[in-house]
Amino acid sequence: MSTIIAGRFELQTQAEEVMMELMRIGFPREHLASFFVNPAGQHGAYPIGGDRAMSPGAKESDKSVATGAAVGAAVGVAATPVLGPVGAVTGGLLGAHLGGLVGGLSGMKEKGDQGNEHDMENVLPQRKAGMLVAVRVDDDDHMNDVINLFQSMGVEDLERAEGTLENGDWTDFDPIAPVALIRSGNERRVR
Repeated sequence: MSTIIAGRFELQTQAEEVMMELMRIGFPREHLASFFVNPAGQHGAYPIGGDRAMSPGAKESDKSVATGAAVGAAVGVAATPVLGPVGAVTGGLLGAHLGGLVGGLSGMKEKGDQGNEHDMENVLPQRKAGMLVAVRVDDDDHMNDVINLFQSMGVEDLERAEGTLENGDWTDFDPIAPVALIRSGNERRVR
């Protein structure tokens, strides 16, 4: 495993210019990679599409659906004296449906909610879509050179990762892995 510094650029032409500049200052081509990262949810990790089997915020929703459905059904059946036997069935079904819907929605986590240490993927920043230029760096001096170059050439997001970058290919790149941002596009550069 090596240290990899990667920068996201909006345009392919920017990425190509950065690649040329990296080679000009002495980085070998086989230590560089450039490719497009799809938007979140569009990486095709599953045969039917998407990146995950379940949304990180929906992990607890199945329990909430069951609870909501049970409570809703009980309320519907409790209406038997008022609505009669047909009302009990209709009320039970309608109550279970509405209770399941409300329960499912209430069991989902908002972005940033921290239920426990296993729910941290709901908090970590996600990699944004765009052209990614990755460089294998061997020491801190090279890392600082790459960071300074990327920033001078308009990088949007800058991250540090551990991985294998050989022959111009980041072989173990995972588009949905947690991102260790050095600098985010939300931070504005001071000129």
